[in-house]
Amino acid sequence: MSKLVDKLHSISESSTPPIGFRSSASESKGSAMLLVAGVSDVNVKEAEVMVNANVDAGLIFEGGIGSDNLTQMVKAMGDIPLGMFLGEASKGSAGELAKSGCDFIVFDVKAPMAALQEGDIGRFLAVEPSLDVGLVRAISGLDVDGVLINMGKEPFITVEHLLFCQRFGELLDKPRLVALPSLPTIKEVNSLWEAGIDGIVTPPGQDSEELLKLKEMMAGLPRGVKRRRRKVSVVIPHYDSGLSTEEEEEEEEEEI
Repeated sequence: MSKLVDKLHSISESSTPPIGFRSSASESKGSAMLLVAGVSDVNVKEAEVMVNANVDAGLIFEGGIGSDNLTQMVKAMGDIPLGMFLGEASKGSAGELAKSGCDFIVFDVKAPMAALQEGDIGRFLAVEPSLDVGLVRAISGLDVDGVLINMGKEPFITVEHLLFCQRFGELLDKPRLVALPSLPTIKEVNSLWEAGIDGIVTPPGQDSEELLKLKEMMAGLPRGVKRRRRKVSVVIPHYDSGLSTEEEEEEEEEEI
């Protein structure tokens, strides 16, 4: 299974308070959110930056599929999983990336259906925040490991962004990552975590120092605390027949 998917599942498990007593040594040692460093293309030097920052994963937004540089970059990452954004990439890309050692892929709704089937690799669906509610619900039926919400080009996180994140949490029972156009502040990190986001994907071009600062912000989030996520309930309307109980009983007796 994908290493990134395993980490996301570990976050979900550690957010559920256990039954009974436990020692402080049993507390989750990992961060309450994952840090995925975005890089612009296949570059072995970028691997060194991500390793020094001890990120949870790396995501290549553009790159050569099946190239020798990609294989070298995967090796340079060590145990840190590396993925690639495919967008509307053609058939066969997922299988080639799996052979190169990539841990996961990100593709959008316009990608071929083969992206759901090819290669033993983690799969994340890239979506826009304004995606139709019906389509958001339908994602639960797809063979994907999570979603990547693209926050667009706003220089800061808006209230609308948080509302979209909460809506995805209510309608979708899958891990959620967000791709940000700029590095978030500590208050924005807290707000995203409270909205149910499991990981942040940074924009390309960040150095190891900036990534380390963001990693420290995430380390300060409360661990072992279950975030409150509201569930959407279906209300079945009740229609009054207009008849009293006695009238209904009389009609039943007449029918008999």
